Amino acid sequence: MDDLPPDFWVTSLQFTPKTYQTNYPAIDPTNPQNSLAGKVVIINGASRGIAAKGITPAFTKADPKGLVLVASGSERLSAVEHEAHNINPDVKILAVPTDIRNPDSVAELFKKVKDTFGHADVLINNAGVFKGKPVIHENDVDEWWDNFEVNTKGAFLVMKHFISLLPSPDYPAVITNLVTSVTYKTMPFMSGYILSKLGSQQLTANIAAGYPNLTAVNVHPGLYDTDILNPAFRKFNLDDPSLIGGTLVWLAADAERSKFLSGRTIVANWDVDGLVERKEEIVSKDLLVLDWKGTFGKEQFESKE
Repeated sequence: MDDLPPDFWVTSLQFTPKTYQTNYPAIDPTNPQNSLAGKVVIINGASRGIAAKGITPAFTKADPKGLVLVASGSERLSAVEHEAHNINPDVKILAVPTDIRNPDSVAELFKKVKDTFGHADVLINNAGVFKGKPVIHENDVDEWWDNFEVNTKGAFLVMKHFISLLPSPDYPAVITNLVTSVTYKTMPFMSGYILSKLGSQQLTANIAAGYPNLTAVNVHPGLYDTDILNPAFRKFNLDDPSLIGGTLVWLAADAERSKFLSGRTIVANWDVDGLVERKEEIVSKDLLVLDWKGTFGKEQFESKE
């Protein structure tokens, strides 16, 4: 990747006429059209990285009824909770240290959500790890597999309990799952991460197909200066955390507005107004989904008389 230009991961993935790398009016959490009034939002992986710097502050500014902050470590989680209180003291915050790899720990998390709020309206599935050696055969099996424990199994457990807690089978809710734009590429030096994120990406697509009441969208957040950013990507232009925070608020604030993206994968750098303008095309052509390239069917081999 040494010969790629600094803006490669923005321009090469460009799908809308305009792109952004920081907050802009359409996704601004303080925009009344992005209000989360009356809603309860769960953010997992909340204690570090883009969640601490961008996602949690954005959702706090959107004035939800409640905010559930989830992470494995209690000390960092408390710091994020304190900062959220400073941003908006009117939001009720529940901070719950949780190991999302552990079914019992996740079940206890949602028991606390139920006892405090009854249910949640929005799930931001952000928790993720990046582990393993660049050369596949040198990987420690348990370390490589831990990508799947967090990125795939953890995502499954949190989504499963979130759906189970909804008040009724037709209750509208929003799930956003943070993935990566390279799941469709072959990159042996990050195989465990890519494959585990691919699993969660397809899980979201299956949830969208199986639950018409849900708006479930995969989001590639962009590139940020976090502790799981692969060094190979540090030469590229990095995004401001407010970009992913605002994009997720926009998706969560109005489930009907973002419904056409359910089951699909978008990139936070894309202009949301540009996506809306392409709504009919996206739906009619079934764009922004993983597919299998090729010409299939026996008819192509049958002789024409």
